[in-house]
Amino acid sequence: MRAVVLRSNRLTVGETPDPEPGAGELLVSVVSTAICASDVHYMDHPEAGTNDPTGRSLYDPDRDVVLGHEFVGEVLAHGPGCTGQFPVGTRVTSIPIRLVDGGAGGARIIGQHPECPGSFAEKLVIAEVIAREVPRDVDPDAAALTDAFAVGEFYVRTARIAAGEVPIVIGAGAIGLSAVAALARRGVEPIIVSDFDPGRRALARDAFGAHLLVDPAVESPFAVWRAVRAQRELWGSAVVFECAGAPGLIQRLIAEADMGTRIACAGGWYTGDTLDITAATRTGVNVQFGGGPMPEDWYGTLDAITGGALDPLPSVGAVIGLDGVPDALEQVRRSRGPARVVVHPNGAPR
Repeated sequence: MRAVVLRSNRLTVGETPDPEPGAGELLVSVVSTAICASDVHYMDHPEAGTNDPTGRSLYDPDRDVVLGHEFVGEVLAHGPGCTGQFPVGTRVTSIPIRLVDGGAGGARIIGQHPECPGSFAEKLVIAEVIAREVPRDVDPDAAALTDAFAVGEFYVRTARIAAGEVPIVIGAGAIGLSAVAALARRGVEPIIVSDFDPGRRALARDAFGAHLLVDPAVESPFAVWRAVRAQRELWGSAVVFECAGAPGLIQRLIAEADMGTRIACAGGWYTGDTLDITAATRTGVNVQFGGGPMPEDWYGTLDAITGGALDPLPSVGAVIGLDGVPDALEQVRRSRGPARVVVHPNGAPR
């Protein structure tokens, strides 16, 4: 099959062996897959995969890795022991993990382990037990974005925003837009979004339900939050969703924050960072790091997409084939291009 292969930190697009389904696994033809910033993080920070104590990811410069972990595919074949609940031709998706020994041996991240080839390929193997059907009347590009939008759902759900609290979303890229969408589905308002890019700010408002847009080069989102709070007499805390992952950003947010601010760190850091604990203590901030999405967020987001409650497609700015993936990943690395890029490894869906 054709695939996008990483080896010794070099990407190539070419032929690689077809994956083979093991016990309880499905072999699928990839219909749609999406590019994620974590694909770039995996390439640029191999130490994270080299030293992953969980074993879920692995970077080995001497072994091929097929990238990609957000996908919809059509069932081609069943491995031994499958139940047959997904007949050949059924469209399916899954949380991007491959179970080891049916889950008894843990799990590995699809597209971030040499033994778990990813979805930037014509074919893919997934576990039947965690797969879900994607109805034919649902756009496969929309369902392929489930994983990204589940991230925002996780952080918003766990933030448990109370009456009088006003959210601030820092960054209107893929994860920031997912946080805005999750807030808007809950009827939270006003939603403040801060991003340097005017196009992304407008997308957050026009397609996903943000209310107040801030250019951080001109004003602080905290200044806007204070003005809104005073005007509406909302005396709850600020709830900040940090979705940019820029070095030093959390510290800057802590320095600007009012007492009791809660910060959910969704951006992800692969180069490490430092915090002034004394300053954080004086401000009384509550900082939450990572950990999601959980299955309830992932499958809940899929249900929202297939049921029509969530449309992630406005975030898609380009649809490409496998040959365009290396250039698209470079654009992500440079923080350029659209919020989301979708890949059709086998041509346009039929």
